[in-house]
This record gives sequence, C-alpha cells and structure tokens, in this order.
Amino acid sequence: MASETTVWAPETHVPAPETHMLAPETHMPAPVCLIKNTKGQLVVNPEGLTILSAIKQPVVVVAIVGLYRTGKSYLMNKLAGKDKGFSLGSTVQSHTKGIWMWCVPHPKKPGHTLVLLDTEGLGDVEKGDNQNDSWIFALAILLSSTFVYNSMGTINQQAMDQLHYVTELTNRIRSKSSPGDSQVEDSADFVSFFPAFVWTLRDFSLDLEIDGRPITADEYLEHSLQLKKGTSQKNKIFNEPRLCIRKFFPEKKCFIFDRPAHRKYLTRLEQLKEENLNPEFLEQVAEFCSYIFSHAKVKTLSGGITVNGPRLENLVLTYVDAISSGDLPCMENAVLALAQLENAAAVQKAIDHYEQQMSQKVQLPTETLLELLDLHRAIEKEAIEIFMKYSFKDVDQTFQKKLGTQLDVRRDDYCKQNMKASADYCTELLEDIFGPLEEEVKLGVFSKAGGYQLFIQRKHELQDKYDKVPRKGIQAEEMLRKYLKSKEDVADALLKTDKSLTEKEKEIEVERIKAESAEAAQQMLEEMQKKTEQMMEQKEKSYQEHVRQLTEKMERDRAQLLEEQERIIAIKLQEQERLLKEGFHNESNKLKREVQDLQRRASAHKPCTIL
Repeated sequence: MASETTVWAPETHVPAPETHMLAPETHMPAPVCLIKNTKGQLVVNPEGLTILSAIKQPVVVVAIVGLYRTGKSYLMNKLAGKDKGFSLGSTVQSHTKGIWMWCVPHPKKPGHTLVLLDTEGLGDVEKGDNQNDSWIFALAILLSSTFVYNSMGTINQQAMDQLHYVTELTNRIRSKSSPGDSQVEDSADFVSFFPAFVWTLRDFSLDLEIDGRPITADEYLEHSLQLKKGTSQKNKIFNEPRLCIRKFFPEKKCFIFDRPAHRKYLTRLEQLKEENLNPEFLEQVAEFCSYIFSHAKVKTLSGGITVNGPRLENLVLTYVDAISSGDLPCMENAVLALAQLENAAAVQKAIDHYEQQMSQKVQLPTETLLELLDLHRAIEKEAIEIFMKYSFKDVDQTFQKKLGTQLDVRRDDYCKQNMKASADYCTELLEDIFGPLEEEVKLGVFSKAGGYQLFIQRKHELQDKYDKVPRKGIQAEEMLRKYLKSKEDVADALLKTDKSLTEKEKEIEVERIKAESAEAAQQMLEEMQKKTEQMMEQKEKSYQEHVRQLTEKMERDRAQLLEEQERIIAIKLQEQERLLKEGFHNESNKLKREVQDLQRRASAHKPCTIL
C-alpha cells in the first residue's frame, strides 16, 4: 500500500474508470432533504415527496449509513456521477442532518431511477440521545433495496459494537401487524424484505489474508461474521450483531478502500483533482460504483410489487408517521396502506378507460340491447384487466367489488340512455311519417263512405315506411304501439261513421283490432322477457369475467409468493447448515423452526376466488 504521507502526482497515476462519467445527467441538480431531523423529531420534507411523486419509473434505492465523518457522502456523490452534491463537511461535526436524497437516471438500467439516500452520521456526540440514530438506521433499512454500511478501518469488535443498531431492529421494525398463530418471531420475516447489505471499509490498512492465504473482501466479511462458542455474556455480546447480520440480510458484500489522500488533504476531498488522489482508492471507488450500478436491485415489496417514486413517497410517509406517533414501522401495514391508495386509483383508471372507450365506440341508440351489452362486455373486460394490472393486496376483493358495482351502474345508465335515445328518435320519426296522415284526418279526407278502409290502408303504408327506417333502437316497437294506441279514437270514430260497412262488418273489425292489440301486447311481453334474460346473461358473464381474471391474478400472485418463500427458505437453510457446522445447535434449531413455519404457510396458502 502507498504511504500515507504521499501526495500522488500525475506521472504515478494509474488509469481508472472515471466514476463521475458513469451516470448521465440527473433529474435533480443537487440533493434535497427527504426527512428532516429537527430538535430530535423526524419530519418529512414536502419538497422531497414532490420529487418522488413525479418519478413513475421503478426505483433502485441505495442508502448509506455509518458513523459521522467517515466519508459516506463522498461515495454517494460518486454514485450520482458528480464530484459535489451531498455535503462532505470538513470538521469533526456531523454535516448531514436527517436523510438526504438525490435521484438520478440509472446509468445501466434504462427506464429506471437511482435514488440515493445519504443519512445523518451516527454517533454524533452533540446529539446526546441516540434514539434518532436508531430510527434513521431503521428507516434506511426499510426504504432501501441496497443498504451500505460505511465504517473506518477493519471489522473488529469496536466496529461491531458501533453496529449495535442492527441488534435493535427487532425492537424498531415489525414485519406483520399481528403475529397470528405463528410461533416464530416476527423478525423471522425480515429476510423477505430487508435490502442487500454492503459493508464499505474506509482507510483499510491490513493485508487481506488468513493464515497466509490471500482472501477476498467478501471472504474477509464472512470470516469476521463467525460466531464464538460459549454461553458467557461476553460471547453473547460478540455474537449478537454478527448473528443479526447473517440472519436478516439475504445478500452480503464487502469493499475495502485505501486512504484517498494525505490526511491534510482530506478536509477538501471534493475539491481535489483525481491526479492528487490515491490511484488505488480511485480504482476501488470505481469498482464499488460499478457493482452498485450492476447489482443493486429495484426496490420491491412483498409479493414482488415493484416500487416507483409515488410508492416510495407513501412508504416514507407511512414509516415516519408511525415513528412520530410512537408506533413501530410495520412493513405489512405500509404495504396495505399503499394498497388502499393504489387500488382506489386502479378502480378510477379502469372506470376512466371504460367511459372513454364507451363514449368513442357506442353510438346510441343501438339496434338491439344485445349490441350494447356486447360492447359493454368487451370494454368491461379491458377495464378489469387494467384494474388487475395496477391493483395489489386487494383484501377480500374490496376494490374489485367496488369496480364491479361501478361498472354495473354505468352499464345500467347506458341502457337507460339507449332507451331514451331510441324513444326520442322514434317519437320524432313517427311525427314526421304520420304527420301527413293526421293532417288528412283533420281535413276530413277519410270522412266518407269507404274512408275507414282507406285510412287503414294508409296507416299500414306508413307503418311499413317506419319499419324500414334503420337504427331506430330498442324502443322502436314500443313507441309505435304507443303512438297507434293514442290514435285508436280516430280509427274508432272513422269505423263507426263509415256508411259503406254493415254493422256485422264493423263488429268483425272491432274483434280483429282487439286480437291485433292482444297479439302486440303478447309480443311486447316476450320482448321484455328476452331483454330481461339478456341482462341476466350479461350479469352472469360479467361475474365470470371478474372471477376468471381474479383467479389468474391470484395464481400469478401465489406463484410469486411461493418463489419468494423458496428463495427465503434456501437462504435460511444455508445459514442453518452453516450454524450447524459451526456447532451452534440452538441457533440452528431456531432457523429450522422458521423454515418449517414458512413451509407450513406456503402449503396452507390457497387462492380464493369468492367475489
């Protein structure tokens, strides 16, 4: 390793990737405070929430935590592709207060946003109370998909003691709102939503080897996490943070960094040119950035739910509100609260789509009720698909039922509009077609011998004309029947006064009219029955479509859940086997019970399609 007293000159510079060129232009010119730490109170900054609400892309969230004045902000600036941004400070005072955020386009994942969270330095003696340190540590865990712990020097007992916050997580975070009937601790589920763990060791001065054998930084970390046998209090204190890291974090990675420059230059590290920095340090920073860009995953929630800006915004609000009210941040509650908001929005998206498509595709009046119902069903199917796409954790299908109710209301409203449009159009059409006949009646054209038969003939001609007009809609027959019924007095008067007809002929005509009227009434009843059956059939098809799509979604969710549980089980089994080999039978048995509980839950999880 290079001497600490050396200032590296240009001619000794070993070329390394320029980390400030690894990320493109940022969404934000500079970081903003996301969570303020004001007089011991954590308060969400509205400006930070506004920025998150505008990010519709999936987010990769990288949070860094560590003791104050250990160079956390420098690494975060490099991840942002900048030399300056997060405040580095230059004194022994903690410079970052609360949690600061910088959102930049992801340099290696198009269509993704890299969200960088720089936290207030832990262990600031000026704060006195370390309660907020514990909460900031917990928030960084809950909000990130990759959690970076930054410390100085080697991983020794002092470094582990400084990481005591990890042992307090069981008292700071809950995975479920209630433990249910499981006998396994709530913390057993931490591994399902905890981020990947990256330990960055600054100013590292040891040779990476064990018993003369070269090792990697990752192997050094695994070696440092080995437990001590024995039941003494000293061994318990030694083992506890190590065991928590091993059990809670599904993925672990370690990076070591040489001192970046001579001590006297560290106070203005962000101002130094690269040729004045240790080339090995630059290579190490480049390697760290490259790893984060390539391996840090998108933030997800239980069930594989991808987090975007608005979802992260709601998580921030939910967790900080819980802390402020004296409760413990609960992953399950946060997801359910988020689901309430998003499922309501999913219903609205589906309804908006339905209304837009119906307004574009439906031309009222439709020729038949079935034509309207077929259009409704096709667009309803699309609306349900949209709801399924944007909804999640819809407990008891509460929001899907709301969607179904709203779609039914809109279908019925369209049916009413369809009837009215048909009735209005037919009324105008009847007036246009039969208007001349009414005028002829007023002029007495039919008030003569043989006038009744002439009137009937004329009426039939006009009825034929009316029948031939297309797209009158579903009220065509009903409106004609009502119109003709309103003119029965006219026909009756002409029949009675027509001297060319005998009384017997008049009686026969009256009976014919009665039979014709009864037949028309029967046809109307049959038509109403047919429409009722079509509506019932439509409702059944609508229900079946809801059930079909719900069943498919629940099968996908179940497959996702089982895949997630299998991943967790594999992690736990691996750790269980390691503990067993190391001789820690009690801890191994605990993990075995956790695995058995997960397997029991997986086998008991059956999809439900009751709406």
